Parts: sequence; C-alpha cells; structure tokens
Amino acid sequence: MKIGVFDSGIGGLSVLKSLYEANLFDEIIYYGDTARVPYGVKDKDTIIKFCLEALDFFEKFQIEMLIIACNTASAYALDILRKNANIPIYGVIDAGVEATKKALKSKDERILVIATKATINSQEYQKRLIDQGFTRVEALATGLFVPIVEEGIFEGEFLQSAMKYYFEKVQTPDALILACTHFPFLMKSLGNYFGKNTKLIHSGDAIVEFLKEKQKLIFKENKAILHFYASSDVQSLKNTAKIWLNL
Repeated sequence: MKIGVFDSGIGGLSVLKSLYEANLFDEIIYYGDTARVPYGVKDKDTIIKFCLEALDFFEKFQIEMLIIACNTASAYALDILRKNANIPIYGVIDAGVEATKKALKSKDERILVIATKATINSQEYQKRLIDQGFTRVEALATGLFVPIVEEGIFEGEFLQSAMKYYFEKVQTPDALILACTHFPFLMKSLGNYFGKNTKLIHSGDAIVEFLKEKQKLIFKENKAILHFYASSDVQSLKNTAKIWLNL
C-alpha cells in the first residue's frame, strides 16, 4: 500500500517514524508545508486552505490513504478533506483519544492535553475525551516546545526552564497527551519531569494502532520506500529526517 503523510512542517516526522518502523506499508510519501509552518498560530480558514492545497499536492502520487499527522490540521480540516477526497483520510486526534481510553483504567483519572494554541482552542481533544466519559480533562497551550524541538533541543537546562514555566502549577496528570507532532521528541524529558506514573500518549504510536484496527493492516518484511517533499527547503527536511529516523 502506498500512503501519504502530511504535516505543517517537520514535526510529523515523529508520526512517520512510528509508521515506518511498524512495517505496514510499501511506500510512504511525506509532505511538509515548511514554507508556512507553524499552523498552530493561524486561523481556521487559513489552516483549511493550506490543507486543501496539500490534498491537491498528493493527487499526482495516487496514494491509497492519507494520514494527517498535524494535530492542528486534524482539528480544523479533517472533515473538509474527507469531503474532497476519494481515499481514506485519518487524523491523529481520533487515534490519540482511542489510545488514551486504552491507557487509563478509570474515567476519573486526570488527563492533560498539551498542544499548540490553535489545537487547544479548537477544543477537539477536550470535547472528544469528555464525550468518552472522562471527567478530569485539562488542556494547555505549550507552543514554545515547537521551536525548541526544531532547534534540536530535546533535553537540558533550557528545556527544563520551559517545562517549569508551563507546568509549575499543574497537578501531575495520569495521562499526558502529546497533541503536537513535535512533542514526542521530548518524551524522555517530559517523562522525567512528570514521573513514571504518568502515561505519555504519542500521536505516532497511537495512529499505528488505530490503523491496524481500522484497516486490518499486517506486518511486512521489507521497509517502506520513503519519499520526502516540502514547500520550502526540502533538503533541510531530508537532513532532519535522516537524523530523527536513523536512516
């Protein structure tokens, strides 16, 4: 199966890494809208416009399925993208909510969603989790983590200061949903900050399990062929992918 993976920039490489390592596909086309990143500070209409343009980009590749790796794009544009496509399109929010349901034993456990401002303002995670019966859902915009990851800072004093700034007054959650594709690269540091009792929900791992159930995908012996495209500086995207995906 040939699939597409779309993200507003390089953060979606965390989702691509999970998809690639799962050995479920023959070919993966990754497209990052690096010229217009970040989506997390843009308005709804602009996000939808950019996502529809990305859908047009994928048309020439004749993909069989599209994964919207960007949480902000999943929050605002998923329904419209589905109406304009004749292939299955999946976003990471549904997968993240399903993964949280499986990770927690009680609907009274504390959940913290961290994401960009746009994703938090969409209320998509909060509404879906509450619809599933969860009673203690908090959401926090942690946009500074995006440029920190893009600078390749995954641990250390600078990141610790940012985490203290955001989380100093936050009660330790039972589940921390990393609702931005940049944030899984901070999993080790976030895990150390909150402790071993906090379950971390990773969009990439969540979408893999979600697709296995929805599409009945099976393991393949050979690794998928990867293709990288970007709206700006594709070589920089390829260089980052080589490092982050250990290619």
